[in-house]
Amino acid sequence: MPQVINQETIIKTLRRITHEIIEKTDDLSSVMLIGIKNKGVPIAKIIQENIRLYSGVQVELVELDISMHRDDDKKKPATPMILDVNSKICILIDDVLFTGRTVRAAMDALIEFGRPNKIELVVLVDRGHRELPIRADYVGKNIPTAKDETIRVQMTGEDAGVYIEKKGTPYGKTQ
Repeated sequence: MPQVINQETIIKTLRRITHEIIEKTDDLSSVMLIGIKNKGVPIAKIIQENIRLYSGVQVELVELDISMHRDDDKKKPATPMILDVNSKICILIDDVLFTGRTVRAAMDALIEFGRPNKIELVVLVDRGHRELPIRADYVGKNIPTAKDETIRVQMTGEDAGVYIEKKGTPYGKTQ
C-alpha cells in the first residue's frame, strides 16, 4: 500500500490551507468550521488551531453527524444537535472528496439549522470520480485514482499519512 503523502506534508498542507482561508476571509469571527464526522474532525481541529496561531482568532468548531442525510444504506440515528449557522461562513471539512455524496449530505444537514452566509469546502485529498456537481474551495492535493482503489487517511500514529489501497485489501497488506 503506497504512501502518497507523509505526516510532515499533511501538516504543511493544512498550514497552507489555513493561510488561504485567512487570506480569503474578511471576517474570521463569522467563520464556523464544521468537521464531518468522523474523518473530517481531526483535520478541522488542526485548521482551527492554525487559525488561532496565525490570526489570533478562535473560530468555532462543530462536529457534524450526517448519517441521517445519507442516500445509501448507511443511515442510522444522528446525534441530535442545535446549531446556529445563520449569517455564518460555514467551512465544511473532510478528508477525501470522491463522489460528492458525503458533501451533499453535509450540506443538507447544515441547511436544516438555518441559512449560512456562505458554505465552503476543505478536503485534504480530491480523488475525482464525482457523481454530483461539487468541488472543493480548498484542496490539499489532487490524487487521481482508479475506481477499484481507495484513499485512506491516517492522521495520527507512526503510520500517519495518506495511502492508496486496492478495494478489499486489509490495511497494511498489499496485493
